[in-house]
Amino acid sequence: MSVKDRIFVNLLKTSWFQFIVSLTIAVFLVFSAARFYSPMDVAPAAPLPQFTGQLDERIPAIMQEYSIPGVCLALIHKGEIVWQKAYGYADLAEGRKITVDTPCRVESISKSLTALGVIKLVEQGRIDLDAPLQNYLGDWKLPDTEFNEEAVTVRRLLSHTAGMPLGSIGPAVEYAPGSPMPLLREFLSREARLERAPGSSFAYSNTGFNLLELLIEEVSGQTFAEYMSDEALQPLGMRQADFAWNEAWRSQIPTGYDLQGRPVPPYVYPVKASGGLFATAGDIARFVCAGMKATLNPEKSNGLQKYFQRLYAPQTKIPGLFGLVADAYGFGHFIEILADGKKAVWHGGQGHGWMTHFHSVPETGDGIVILTNSQRSWPAFAYVLSDWAHWSGVSAPGMGKIIWGQKIVWTLIGLLFFIVLWQAERLVKGLVSGRRRFTLWCANVRVVRLIQSGLFIVLISLLFWAAAQDYLVISSLFPVAASWLGYVLFCCALVSGLSALFPGQKKSR
Repeated sequence: MSVKDRIFVNLLKTSWFQFIVSLTIAVFLVFSAARFYSPMDVAPAAPLPQFTGQLDERIPAIMQEYSIPGVCLALIHKGEIVWQKAYGYADLAEGRKITVDTPCRVESISKSLTALGVIKLVEQGRIDLDAPLQNYLGDWKLPDTEFNEEAVTVRRLLSHTAGMPLGSIGPAVEYAPGSPMPLLREFLSREARLERAPGSSFAYSNTGFNLLELLIEEVSGQTFAEYMSDEALQPLGMRQADFAWNEAWRSQIPTGYDLQGRPVPPYVYPVKASGGLFATAGDIARFVCAGMKATLNPEKSNGLQKYFQRLYAPQTKIPGLFGLVADAYGFGHFIEILADGKKAVWHGGQGHGWMTHFHSVPETGDGIVILTNSQRSWPAFAYVLSDWAHWSGVSAPGMGKIIWGQKIVWTLIGLLFFIVLWQAERLVKGLVSGRRRFTLWCANVRVVRLIQSGLFIVLISLLFWAAAQDYLVISSLFPVAASWLGYVLFCCALVSGLSALFPGQKKSR
């Protein structure tokens, strides 16, 4: 063996060389899988065509990265819609393109419109925000619980502080358009049961807003969809929007796509106020513009100022996960104080196969609406919102934290990959040298084997549990990274299990 060969063999035997090789491979694997988009190279207040031209390059790339079939986008500047564009497909199998005129499920953005409908009744003196909800529900009664049902008020329902549960979500409440489904009162009798003291804390609740649907019907004497069309949608110019299913949409509504990319046929809910609105991106943009005009030009807002002042007024602070991206909740709107002191108002929506979002800075007249037929869209929202904020000259919104969160998850994946490679190398080396052998009992390393076996059991159990869940927040926030995290955790479990089955033997003296 030559001198160079002997040096190389000795180098291979050193721990530091093995450490560096494992680390290099781990870093290479992670950066090959993770794609981090740098901020868009466009100056604040650059000409609109320059910004939209870069969006035309950036959005398709992001869609491809996260397997998002279709995106509809609307930009608002100085309180006016200045640009709309649709990218991709309404249905992949049919090859049907999505357009700016395609009606979409907007999911929980519906709450922002529902809140406007309720506030109109408040301004007309037909509802007292702080009176018990039960005063307006006729012969329908809230189910008795250990909590005080009389403390459930309209204000608390509008601000998610009434103590109501989130409510059923997903396929359990999805019905094919035109099929039989529970009536509103029947549905609420199952769902509307207090689970905490009213007024005690913020807790996001679809059920609470669906109670407002019954409230509107009882007070107005109209169906919810009719009232909302007459009092909110049509006056705001939302011509293609409706809370009621329109049979003419059957050939137009996009197919949704879930976290695994599986198609989700069009569906409707038995309740509408919390997530039943169908609209185009332009329709939602008109609603956002109305709030801006009420702020920028109150005298020209056609009386809208008094409504949006209430909608945008903070009612409760937001704790927990939502608190990372918003400071407070008003009526049907999240409220965020940006780093430059400006107030942003926004709402998002997520359904089975759908994700939507609007963001607005009323005092500057800047806003954006993003509708997608995919549940893999949160990272895309974070990138596009950050680019929009930079171009608009406002501070980055809290949704941008998703980008940092994604980087942290990928860093964790890289660290775990390194540990797996490092331990796998030691395992293989021990098997080849004969220092590791299969044994059911080895007294001198029993503590280590117990730890390794325990880690194997915990990780495998965790992975089986995750696979059995219909929905995981981490999979929605980080759809690509979460899959890789699952793979690397499985590898960790495998290496731990094999290390326990083939323990290292101490050298005899």
